[in-house]
Amino acid sequence: MTTLDSPATSGFAPALRRLYFVRFAFAIVWAALLIVTKSQIGPLGIALIVVYPLFDVAAAVVDARSSRATGSPRGLYVNIAISLLAAVGLAVAGASGVPAVLSVWGAWAIVAGLVQLVVGLGRRGMGGQWPMILSGGISVLAGGSFIAMAGAEDAALTNVAGYAAIGGIFFLVSALRLGRAAKAS
Repeated sequence: MTTLDSPATSGFAPALRRLYFVRFAFAIVWAALLIVTKSQIGPLGIALIVVYPLFDVAAAVVDARSSRATGSPRGLYVNIAISLLAAVGLAVAGASGVPAVLSVWGAWAIVAGLVQLVVGLGRRGMGGQWPMILSGGISVLAGGSFIAMAGAEDAALTNVAGYAAIGGIFFLVSALRLGRAAKAS
């Protein structure tokens, strides 16, 4: 296992920290835009729900490239595939309405949360990963609740915006903790 003091990880931690800050900002802006659209499934709403997993793909690609020297976790490649499938599934589900979107989003949140949990556990030696581990676990639970919400008469995407914002906050906390871990080493 690579530690924070190794040359491979010490160069990777700052890149991961920057990526986490970008992911935080994206999640907050995305959640605000979803709320502004009143979580409606129109062209803008569909574009927003599809762009979120596509951003996740881009972030995982950047993460995988940055972490090559540390023996990048295979989970990142799994995440890329899952998020691409989610983007396609959400585009299709958008034509069927909010319940279908919530079902697909929920399934994606469960699987992506499990992957995030595994990747975070694999990286825990570098510091700053406990928020990612917690976020992965929470994502699994939230995914189940989205699937349950899909069956409700008043199904809405509002909770998806909250989910994204909370996920963004976990990325912020992780970025801050990575900075602290780097200073301590």
